[in-house]
Amino acid sequence: MSEYQNERDYLSDLKDRAVLPSGFRVAAVPISFFPTERAVSDPLKMNLSLIALDKPTESFAAVFTRNAFPGAPVKIGRRRLSEAKAVSGVLINNKISNVCAEGGEEDAEEILSVLGKSLGVPRESLFPASTGIIGWRLPKKEMKEAIPELTAALDSGTLPELARAIMTTDAFPKIRSAAVGSGVVTAVAKGAGMIEPNMATMLCFIMTDITVSRDDFRRALNAAVDAGFNSISVDGDQSTSDTVLAFSSCQKDGVPYESFANALKSVCVQLAEDIVRNGEGVHHVMKVKISGALDDAEAKRAGKAIVNSPLVKTAVFGNDPNVGRLISALGDDFGNHGALPDPEKVTVSLGGRTVFRSGSFVLDEECERFLSQYLKLRQINPGEKRYPEHENCVEIEISLGDGDGRAVVVGADLTYDYVKENADYRS
Repeated sequence: MSEYQNERDYLSDLKDRAVLPSGFRVAAVPISFFPTERAVSDPLKMNLSLIALDKPTESFAAVFTRNAFPGAPVKIGRRRLSEAKAVSGVLINNKISNVCAEGGEEDAEEILSVLGKSLGVPRESLFPASTGIIGWRLPKKEMKEAIPELTAALDSGTLPELARAIMTTDAFPKIRSAAVGSGVVTAVAKGAGMIEPNMATMLCFIMTDITVSRDDFRRALNAAVDAGFNSISVDGDQSTSDTVLAFSSCQKDGVPYESFANALKSVCVQLAEDIVRNGEGVHHVMKVKISGALDDAEAKRAGKAIVNSPLVKTAVFGNDPNVGRLISALGDDFGNHGALPDPEKVTVSLGGRTVFRSGSFVLDEECERFLSQYLKLRQINPGEKRYPEHENCVEIEISLGDGDGRAVVVGADLTYDYVKENADYRS
């Protein structure tokens, strides 16, 4: 596990991960605007970011939120996914999510038209992606005026700049990459709150130069998202804007499907954990490993019950090994789903120490001291320090019985800082 002494060390590591695949260019520029929805004395800041392919590609994939009130970019993205024969890139903005705003789709398409003309590609080959305040309209005029500067910046843009530009309440930028064959899979992501994907206020943009068919790309992405972004939770709230977009420039030779799928999964799983580590106010990351369930779906549901329990989350924040809350949350979930595990077969461990087996807790004074210290050693404070001090997690392992179902779910504690961040979000 990586450990960082300061922000400089983390950003140096991030730069090493920032391998831009062949056939891609990126750019980001800041703009200022006055919102029509609220009077402000000083203009608000927004970043426009662009990922552009040198040549249109037929190999692309996407997964979107299941929220019943999706943003305009999600609606447009779904159309592109089903209708576009080839795509050329994605325009990203932070600050405003363009969700349920009057004329939101028309505004986004108009901005993409300007971008398409600047790039020399059809509007229909470009995706939009937005994150930020729900309900406000995009500053269309200012965004369109910035397009020439944005496209000119493609010649000098870098992945770390892009990863930082797409942030909202994120504490630090996030990039992961994996070499495969003669090429690479690289992705950037943002997300800190409103996180329980199917997917979460998270945006993820994946780039690869490995030649892969559209069908294989989409199959591999669905599996990678399920193992990564759909297996995390910061606060149990699914966003209106969650988007994962993936593009291949197909400039490098293909590899066996399993090799490509594993590389894609590795990048998504690592980024998903980074998102939890970067969660609003997060001081601990919990990794819950469930085994012995009837099937994988039951195992994931049980893991989500643990990481979404306010009582578990607050105990972990307080470095209080109140392991009774683990059993309570587990029993609550199974009791409400009518499938009861045999308590005699359930085993629970925290930090490698068994705390429940054969229907009873295994606790004493020494165990309590060990567990409290274990939790303290896994504390982080990225919100204050602007980097993750380490990548250690609070490891919770639960065996439910003799079934084949397994899952790994990653979640976060619940802190004073999370409440303050979201109470003051628009203030």
